[in-house]
Amino acid sequence: MSRSALNRPSLGTRIGAFVGLAFLNVPVLVIILYAFTTDDRTYAFPLPGVTLRWFEAALARSDIWAAMRLSLSVAALATLLAMILGSLTALAMSRSRFWGKEAITFMLVLPIALPGIVTGLALLAAIKAARIDPGFWTIVVGHTTFCVVIVYNNFVARLRRMPQNWIEASMDLGADGFQTFRHIVLPHAATALLAGGMLAFALSFDEIIVTLFTAGHERTLPIWFFNELFRPRERPITNVVAVVVMIVTLIPILLAYYLTRPTEERS
Repeated sequence: MSRSALNRPSLGTRIGAFVGLAFLNVPVLVIILYAFTTDDRTYAFPLPGVTLRWFEAALARSDIWAAMRLSLSVAALATLLAMILGSLTALAMSRSRFWGKEAITFMLVLPIALPGIVTGLALLAAIKAARIDPGFWTIVVGHTTFCVVIVYNNFVARLRRMPQNWIEASMDLGADGFQTFRHIVLPHAATALLAGGMLAFALSFDEIIVTLFTAGHERTLPIWFFNELFRPRERPITNVVAVVVMIVTLIPILLAYYLTRPTEERS
């Protein structure tokens, strides 16, 4: 028997993979399909008709554009802060050995490991204790808490694969810490940092649980979705916006996947 035949998955494995993929993706396909329906109330199948008028109606809604701008602004700022804090933390944790390092590592991943409602409640309690009115900046801070984890995990994993003698050689040749970071560390780990930032952006853009506790009167796009669930006559518009959100979220995820592939695979 050839090696290719031995490595070929069994029929049961292929069927299980197909069922799993269908379970994950069929609901997404349903949302895309019913963004083009002519019926604004029910999910009748087959479609009673196909139309693009819901896309035109969604583009004309000022509340959708406002929520979209707010979500993009929050995601961009949270990603920027997460890239700065996550990369600096990864540099410190990858090069230092001290008592309690494992506890700090555990605390770093805790915001994303805990249920979102626990993180949201903790942030809300801190906001109230500091007598701060929830709003734009509290959303940014709340999103940064879990975006840092994404950037940190990507960056520290790449740093652990980088030979330490590169840094030692740079220092021996007279480079200071900033020069070593700029010319040695960053070129080696830049793709991991960008990939972490893109994943953090995608995660922040569609986050709702933490946002509900930190938004106050602000309405991001996920909160807009939540409010629209109680308006069944506008379901096609909700589906149209969902399609846009999928596209906006999918692009950074695909770029992050491409950047974290081995160099020979990208070539």
